[in-house]
Amino acid sequence: MERRALIERWSIRVVVSLVLLGAIIGGAIVATRKPAPAVRPRVVSLGPSDARAPEGVRIRVEVLNASHVIGLARRATFFLRDRGFDVVDAGNAGGARRDTTLVLARSGHADWAALVANAMGGAPMLARPDTLHDVDVTVLVGASWRAPAEPFYP
Repeated sequence: MERRALIERWSIRVVVSLVLLGAIIGGAIVATRKPAPAVRPRVVSLGPSDARAPEGVRIRVEVLNASHVIGLARRATFFLRDRGFDVVDAGNAGGARRDTTLVLARSGHADWAALVANAMGGAPMLARPDTLHDVDVTVLVGASWRAPAEPFYP
């Protein structure tokens, strides 16, 4: 019995010694590491899509997904709303699928449609007046459109 107690005490001492040794080595590694450089938020240039709605002007926009990419109209809606455009409707476009984005001027304000086209990365624009729609601009989002990358701020 005395031998068994001796082995138990010895094994407890070995385990405690190993834990302490691991703590000392870990502390030495942490102490010798260089501090991480300060992270500064990056300003991301949006390039040609930096266009915004003018102050005090309500440009009503309809965004329609004309591609097979799920959720593209929703992303374009958030993108345009962040730039001050009033997106009043978003959904899927019926008919043929598009590869490129197309902006339609509905109310006769070609300058407003041009602002939206620039915001969408220089998309082509057509004048298609339509009094049945209560919007100024319709955006048919094509499969090739990608929202610019947003910086990640945790």
